[in-house]
Amino acid sequence: MQILREKVYPYYTYEDYRHWEGRWELINGTAYAMTPMPSLKHQRVSSKIDWQLNELLKECPKCRAYLPVDWKIDESTVVQPDNLVLCYDPGDSPYIIQAPILIFEVLSKSTAFKDLHVKYHLYEREGVKYYVLVNLETKTAKIYMLKDYKYVKLAEAREEKVVFELDGCEIEFDFALIWE
Repeated sequence: MQILREKVYPYYTYEDYRHWEGRWELINGTAYAMTPMPSLKHQRVSSKIDWQLNELLKECPKCRAYLPVDWKIDESTVVQPDNLVLCYDPGDSPYIIQAPILIFEVLSKSTAFKDLHVKYHLYEREGVKYYVLVNLETKTAKIYMLKDYKYVKLAEAREEKVVFELDGCEIEFDFALIWE
């Protein structure tokens, strides 16, 4: 007689998450370690994205660029996008609770599956207007736009400029400026 053992996975909440050391994300009660730290190349590209977003948004009355911050979606989901744009004032909260209008995720070997699949569907469900997946190996960025509650591929950029229509402003992002 064969005995089957059911795998039991722990289910975590925001209250658990608040007490963890190091960098983590929590998606539907599952903990994801954000280790090891992003590579130097990853951080350089993310820095260039941040710099360009800040420059482009200088005249925008509502929108601001941010580096990773906690986005608490619900009691079992907290994520930290690499780069994001908010078109509302988040106030003094330790986390944001509304969807960013634009998110960039820089792919790395340890997070690629999560970014390409888990976060793709999460961001789509939560109403993130633009989702940009930046691939360091191929030096390409796939840009998705939310249309009728589903992501459609807007562009695949290497050296191109792509226009993002935000809340109250429009920016033309130059992908040629982010690569090493």
